[in-house]
Amino acid sequence: MKIQWRLRMAAAQREVWTGTELRRLLAEKAGLELSSASVSALFTKEPSQVKMTTLAALCTALGCTPNDLIEVDTTPVERPVAPPRPVAELPRAASARGRSMPPCDRRQRWARSSGTASRAVPRSGSSTASTAAGAGAG
Repeated sequence: MKIQWRLRMAAAQREVWTGTELRRLLAEKAGLELSSASVSALFTKEPSQVKMTTLAALCTALGCTPNDLIEVDTTPVERPVAPPRPVAELPRAASARGRSMPPCDRRQRWARSSGTASRAVPRSGSSTASTAAGAGAG
């Protein structure tokens, strides 16, 4: 997408030839006081951004619309299709999650962090209370 700043052309079509004239029109018709350097930059360079209030003041001063000041080429950009990049083979030690060690069992981690590492932690889905109750019933 290409954007072209056409302020100088729009001003020339309205018999405004200098930045001084444009600055005077901005103050008189739009009530916008810009420095000489700011008006000169707008007049001679393509700005990377323009405040909406400045754009509205330019349109008011010149009796035009934003379409007269900005020309936008809306032709879609065609990008060449890049060939897929080869994926490097992961070393055998790394797991699918990118770890070099197997994941830790949450129950064992909890037991270590709570200070109950000396107690046996059941590995099945049953709780210690049901195991104790089952042992006394038999």
